Amino acid sequence: MKYIYLSFVLLISSLPAFSQFTNIEIDNSTGSDYLSEPFINFNPDNPNEIVVGTNLSYAFYSHDGGFNWTKVELTSDYGVYGDPCVVCDTNGDFYFFHLSDPGESGGDDWVDRVVCQKSTDAGVSWNDISYTGLNGIKKNDKEYAVIDRSTNNIYLTWTQADAYHSSAPEDSSIILFSASEDAGVTWNQPLRLSKKAGDSNGGINMLRSAVPCIGPDGQIYVAWAGSNSIGELGIVFDKSIDNGYTWLQEDKFVSFIPGGCQFHIPGIWQQDDGTDPGTGWPNTACDTSGGIYNGNIYICWADQRNDPNDADIWFVRSEDEGETWSSPFRVNNDPSGNHQFFPFMTIDQTNGYIYIVFYDRRNHTDNATDVFLAVSEDGGETFINRKISSTPFTPTEDVFFGDYTNIIAYNNMIRPVWTRLNGGTISIQTAIIEAPLLVENIDHILLETESYPNPFKDEIHFSFKLREKSEVSLSFCDVFGREIKILRQNESLKPGKHVETLNAEHLNLISGMYFFKLTSDNKVTIREVVYTK
Repeated sequence: MKYIYLSFVLLISSLPAFSQFTNIEIDNSTGSDYLSEPFINFNPDNPNEIVVGTNLSYAFYSHDGGFNWTKVELTSDYGVYGDPCVVCDTNGDFYFFHLSDPGESGGDDWVDRVVCQKSTDAGVSWNDISYTGLNGIKKNDKEYAVIDRSTNNIYLTWTQADAYHSSAPEDSSIILFSASEDAGVTWNQPLRLSKKAGDSNGGINMLRSAVPCIGPDGQIYVAWAGSNSIGELGIVFDKSIDNGYTWLQEDKFVSFIPGGCQFHIPGIWQQDDGTDPGTGWPNTACDTSGGIYNGNIYICWADQRNDPNDADIWFVRSEDEGETWSSPFRVNNDPSGNHQFFPFMTIDQTNGYIYIVFYDRRNHTDNATDVFLAVSEDGGETFINRKISSTPFTPTEDVFFGDYTNIIAYNNMIRPVWTRLNGGTISIQTAIIEAPLLVENIDHILLETESYPNPFKDEIHFSFKLREKSEVSLSFCDVFGREIKILRQNESLKPGKHVETLNAEHLNLISGMYFFKLTSDNKVTIREVVYTK
């Protein structure tokens, strides 16, 4: 695979200890595990119509933009067994996808298919219309759907496993794809996307989280957690340019993920066999806004490549339909040693802004957890982190917490959704966010930065220009954010241009990517550089 280096500047605002965004409790339940894994979507032609699906069998609808919610329990001839996914088509009809459980005691027919239910009244009532993926007693898991708004086709991807949580070497997992061209009534015969199979034990070697998205010319893009031909864990990518009939002859391996993207977070529930939930599973989005970043593909995930006590959110992008990808870089800007996990990403297709929601423990020394939102207005070159939850919560490992958060955005209206588990009460929360509030009061004291030469071999110069007098720290860091050399530490500098020179001698560098990290009045800028021996 060909790699390219892109130069990123990561600009992140200082973070207040409080949230200025109104939090809304959609529903709560004491001692129950059904309120988890929330998935949110809306009608783009009427964004006030929003539907949230949760484990195991509930839909919630709001017709006033998320301020007030009504609960509906889904029933199906095939049973309802969680993993909710909600989409809305060009007619304003909502689709709720979930797994099956006919309820036969001791039977093998649970999660044997992906069920599609439809609402033509914005979530008030649901019809049991179809299913796909039935293949004997093979098990299905983690289905995700997307609507091609130029054709109204529905595209669905999911994991099929030979058995559920099986360690038998003959049992494997693959990624499947199916399409409906008649509003969910019928489905094409599922196609296998993943050329390399995973195992079925529910851990890091099982193929999961295949989230599809649509490109500006109807391309279908999907990436998932998998491995390359020699078994190294990472992100695997596939695409179709003919409505899903054919796909790449060979999957593309996008990025390595040391340790995989299922990892333990203290306080978060694990399976009885010790396997972790999808704390870092990837998701994929494509810009179809028609703006300057139109066609860019983005993937975000979380992993613990830095340290088992330091999970971070990572991000890559492709500007050439997935042929080449940027190097991963860290979205969260906190010091090392804190956990960020369960990320999910969306794009506001009216302007191309990128939003990533995730859980965050940067403000705490225990298991107390906040919810943060990262937003980029420039195609992922810069991100601002903001805390959006009103108060922290402290989860406990004895209550099922689920595998993901979720988020939607349209015309500067952002609605994240997450699970909150505190004091034995589990609830589903959202926040009322308008994009201008995310970036208000950001003082752009730093006017510009430059690194030269880049790549460098012996010596590199880092220049920056300040609008006004500012307290500045500057350090040279490795790709994991660890400081290699401190060049300035809390020094008061006058306005104008400043240049720092770094000599690589005695730093014991290896060829690869590094960063200059500049902090100016609590604003952080990161400039990527490449060292070659």
